Parts: sequence; structure tokens; C-alpha cells
Amino acid sequence: MKDKKVALIIGSTGQDGAYLTSHLLKLDYKVVATRRRTSMLNTQRLDWILSDLKSEKEKNLSVEYADVTDTLSITKILDKFLPDEVYNLSAQSHVAVSFEQPEYTANVNALGPLRILEAIRMLGLRKKIKFYQASTSELFGNVLSWPQSEETPFNVVSPYAAAKQFAHNLVKIYREAYDIFACSGILFNHESPIRGSNFVTKKIVRGIFEFQKSQTSVQLGNLDAIRDWGHARDYVQMQHLMLQQKQPRDFVIGTGKETTVREFVELVSHRMGLELEWQGRGVKEVGVCSKADNKNLIGKIMVKVDQQYFRPLEVERLLADASLARSKLNWMPETNITQIVDEMVRFEFKKPNFDVI
Repeated sequence: MKDKKVALIIGSTGQDGAYLTSHLLKLDYKVVATRRRTSMLNTQRLDWILSDLKSEKEKNLSVEYADVTDTLSITKILDKFLPDEVYNLSAQSHVAVSFEQPEYTANVNALGPLRILEAIRMLGLRKKIKFYQASTSELFGNVLSWPQSEETPFNVVSPYAAAKQFAHNLVKIYREAYDIFACSGILFNHESPIRGSNFVTKKIVRGIFEFQKSQTSVQLGNLDAIRDWGHARDYVQMQHLMLQQKQPRDFVIGTGKETTVREFVELVSHRMGLELEWQGRGVKEVGVCSKADNKNLIGKIMVKVDQQYFRPLEVERLLADASLARSKLNWMPETNITQIVDEMVRFEFKKPNFDVI
């Protein structure tokens, strides 16, 4: 008889996967963490997050190969480890990239969860496994009401969101048709020091760090986009809590606090000892350094708006109503936006050559 719960994390090398792996190991789980076969090592996030958990890592962590685009590999790993909980965190996770690679995005984000759910059903594990699907606030798209809760209608405006909506609907179908414990976490934006470098928050932190060294401007898109930014460390705790309930249900995960991209730039600049002044309007707007210890930076353009970073269809405002999570799961985010910025900046100064994409 097993003395530990077994959790299978599909997509463990991403930001959430690394934090969730650490969280479950601390809860004394046996964790099976999957990675795709690549020509280069892609476990930097896991290695960094688990650096203080060496004994737990050695005893209770198994890193295996699996890919949601390959049905056989998913079926084999489920059959081999017979996990109690499965967390699907795998995705092509960048909205802008989904416009450039819509077919690949659909294959991973839509058909990937289908392959997992079908494997659970076909292997006869529907009464054993609890399944978590990482959903997204991008489902709300051009939102019809604020803030957004579990009852807010979806209005997707990207291939990424369309694929995620397919998966979100599948979870509900398999839950009701086959009595699988399956649920989706509708996660609003969540950041951390190990956020991928092509996401706007990491791009801002790294860009302003580089500006101090080379006076190179940060190129950004819509400065007035409003997001609800939380910390990935807080959100993975919620993912685990969702699978501890008696009955499966979907939850919105967010902070209920709004921050614009422009405000995020200002927070990062201030944390690095810089201040900036906004000049111009629209695509000609720039952020000019107005205060710095290094006088050579004053008057230099720190931020530029570049049209290439605008999406074909913009999502202007996302704000979570996570009251259901607070009442049913007793969950509250512990990290505010200022603390997130502080962590990301400190990480950049400490490990400027640590690169994850």
C-alpha cells in the first residue's frame, strides 16, 4: 500500500510546474515531473526552485519524459505511475505567439488535455485520478463585465484563448459524462523571478536592468493594458487545494487588484532607483529617465512603444473576482504587486545570466 500520494505534473519545467513541484514535495508527495525531449537542457527552473530541497528531491521526485502531443507517452506514464493527482500545466503559453503558430497552439493547448482525459478514461482510472487543468483569464477576452468570476461569459480573441476554451469545455464534459474528478483553474496573470523572458513583466525587469548598463530602450506594446498580477507561488497552492475538495468545480484565481503595464514599468524603475517621465502619445509615447544615480542616464529614453508588440486583437482589462475561492477554499494571495516586483528585481541582479524561456 502506498504511503504517499503520487502527483503527476505534466509541464513541470514551466514557471508553475517548478513552484508546484516544490510545494507538493514539501507536502510529502511523491512527484512525477515530466519534461519534453529537447536538444538542450530545460530544467533550469526546477533546479533553481528545488535547490533547497535536495533530500526531498532525491527521495520523492522522479523526472520523466512525456509530451502532450504524443498520446502514447501520456498513456504510458499514467499506466506506469498510477498517480492520485494529475496537473496539466503544459501549454504553448504565449498569446502573441499563438497568432503566429495557431496550429501548434491548438495541438498542445486543446488536444493535449483531450489526450490526457481520454487516457484516464481508457485506462479505467477515472475513479482513481483527480485531474487539474490550467485554464486562463484570457478566456474572458474583450470582457463583458468587471470583475470576472466563474459566471462571467467567455469572449475569446486569440488562438491561445480559443484552444484553452476547448480544453476548459472538455473538462466539464468529461466531469459530467464520465464522472471524472476534473476541474479547471481560471488563472489570472501570475509572475515570479522565473517568469519566461518573452512575457511582458520579465521583459520590463530585464529591459530596465539592461538600460542601466547600456542605455538601450525597452520596447513595449500597449502601456495601458490592465492586468490582475499575482505570484505563481501563491497560485500553485490554490491548484493543489482544488483537488482536495469532495466535489470538483472550477475556480477563478486572482488578486482582485488592477495594475497597468505603465504602472508596472514605474514600479520596476523605482525599485531600481530610477524615475521616468512619460512624453508623447500613442505609438510615439516614450518614457524618459528623469532621475538616476548615474547622471549619464538622465534624459535618455528608457521605454519606447513599438507597434509590433500590439496584438491583432487586444485584451484591454482583466480583473479577477476570486470570492468563491476565498469562501470555499479559504485561499488568499499572500504576495502583492510591490513584493512581486521586488523579488523579480533582486533575482535579476543576483542571476543576470539565468535565462528561461
